[in-house]
Amino acid sequence: MVARVRSITKPAPDADGVVQSLDRALKLLELLAEDDEGYRLVDLAERAGLSASTTHRLLTTLEQKRFAQFDREANLWHVGVQCFAVGAAFGRRRNIATLALPVMRRLRDATGESVNLGVADQGDVVFLAQVESRELMRAMGKPGGRMPLACTAMGQAILAAMPDPDVSEYIQRHGLPRRTASSIARPTRLHEALAEARRAGYAVDHEENAVGLRCVAAVVHNEYGRPYAAVSIAGPTVRVTLSRLPEVGAQVVAAAREITAAIGGRTTASPSSIR
Repeated sequence: MVARVRSITKPAPDADGVVQSLDRALKLLELLAEDDEGYRLVDLAERAGLSASTTHRLLTTLEQKRFAQFDREANLWHVGVQCFAVGAAFGRRRNIATLALPVMRRLRDATGESVNLGVADQGDVVFLAQVESRELMRAMGKPGGRMPLACTAMGQAILAAMPDPDVSEYIQRHGLPRRTASSIARPTRLHEALAEARRAGYAVDHEENAVGLRCVAAVVHNEYGRPYAAVSIAGPTVRVTLSRLPEVGAQVVAAAREITAAIGGRTTASPSSIR
C-alpha cells in the first residue's frame, strides 16, 4: 500500500513579496470602510479595479471570516464586525505617551528644548509626558498638570484645528483666563492667533503661560481626523527666538504628523483650510 501525500499550494507572492489575493482583499476592506452606506458588488469591483467574479470571491471569503457583511435585502456589502474586533485590539494597546516618546526624544535632540505632549480635557490641556532639555536652563512640566487651552501653544494648536463656531463655544463656556500679562484675554485676539496658527501650521505661545518662556506646538489627529492631542517644544525666549520659529515650527509639525501616524490617526485638512 502506497501512501499518497497531497501537496498544498501556497499563494505565490509577487516579485515585491506581496501576496496578490491578500493585497486585493485588504484593498476591498479599505474601500468598504470609506462608505457607511455600503457598496454594490459592481461598484466595489470598479473602485478596486477588479472583475466582479474576483471581487465576489474575495468578499465571500471575508464574509466567512466576518470581516465583511452582506445585506441581502439591500444587496450591499459592508465592513464586518471582525474589523471592529481587530481595531479594538489596537485601541486597547494604543498608549499615545508610549508611542510618542521616541518621537519626542528625537525632537528634543533636534531642537535642544524640552518637549511636551498633552491632550484637551474640559477646556484645559492636560500634560501627559515631557522629555526634558539637556540644557541647564530648561522648561520643566509635571505630567497631569493642567493649563487653559488658550494660554498654551498646545492648547492653541488644538483650538486651531477646530472650526470657528466650536472655538466661540469654547470661549463662551470657559472664558479666557489670564496666566501672565501676555495671555490672550479677548476673543478677537484669540481668533487672530488661531488664524495665524492655521496659516503657519503651528501655534506659538509668547510668554502667555509663563514669563520668559516661549512654546511652539502642532496638533496630533485621531483616527477620525479630529484634534486629539498636541506636541510642543518649550524653552526660554533667549533661545527660542522669533528668528528660530520657522525652523522649529517645521520640526514640531513633522513630529506631530509622525505621532499621528503612530497612533493610527489621519490628517484630513491643512490648518489653513479649517474654518
